[in-house]
Amino acid sequence: MTLGALVGIGKRIARPLWGTTTEKCVGSRNEAAARRLHKGPLSHRSEPMPAPLPAPPPMTDEMVGAPISLFLDFDGTLVDIADRHDAIAVDARVRWLMAALAKRLDGRLAVVSGRPAAEICAYLHAEDSVPPFAIAGSHGLELCWTDGRHEAPLRPAGLDEMVAALRTFALGWPGVVVEDKPFGAALHYRLAPQAGPACDALADRLARRYGFTLQLGKMVCELRSHGADKGDAVRRFLAEPPMAGTPPLFVGDDLTDEAGFAAAEQLGGVGILVGAARETVARYGLPDVAAVHRWLGHLAGLSGGEDPA
Repeated sequence: MTLGALVGIGKRIARPLWGTTTEKCVGSRNEAAARRLHKGPLSHRSEPMPAPLPAPPPMTDEMVGAPISLFLDFDGTLVDIADRHDAIAVDARVRWLMAALAKRLDGRLAVVSGRPAAEICAYLHAEDSVPPFAIAGSHGLELCWTDGRHEAPLRPAGLDEMVAALRTFALGWPGVVVEDKPFGAALHYRLAPQAGPACDALADRLARRYGFTLQLGKMVCELRSHGADKGDAVRRFLAEPPMAGTPPLFVGDDLTDEAGFAAAEQLGGVGILVGAARETVARYGLPDVAAVHRWLGHLAGLSGGEDPA
């Protein structure tokens, strides 16, 4: 099956989304849909869930022969989400997989994450990959090209004060974790789900006070700088070699990935949603991280525990 066939099949089963933006829109269907994922499936049991998306076809040699570019989210896509953002496990197999994909795709590979770019590089040992792969960190604000260029804005004004307010709040909620990022901050409450409404309320106040975007996710509310999203990262990478002129595939699991799915669609590719069915612009779905690894393994040409090096 060629990529054109993959896209054609997806067009016949594409479903509408509540919007292409991943930012909070107060009082809209966008916010309601965001909060269904943000708060987890148990809070809206009476609401009908969308039907599961079809699995993407295996990536055959014929499809790889027609150049594509592959964009991968990190948490919930390449690695399982942990109770704490600093407790994820990245085993050697994932690093082998990334190296093999970069080789198979001639460097047309990028990880696009809300984490800082330096963290992604360290977790995946990106500096060891030959050829290298690109990294977009901080939801697209940080861009690291395969030729060694790195682009990032200055740390925004007010961020240190905002982080201090979050840390003070977390002292009163055992289990709530503050993540200080280069261009934003996040409140994680996976270990304290009862704190969710209070986290949301505080994050909303701080976003308005300091001029940040409030981004809802899976048991997290994040305050991030304006200026870019994951879709912008896709467009920037596709504007230059080695990705220029190739259709993108974007694989991700969270609300922030919807911007990446939308960009892939607009640029002649498709999105692949990881996890439970929900409203999305993605055309295909994979049930979990293990399924992502299997699908990517077929693309990379790996078998068993083979080391691509």
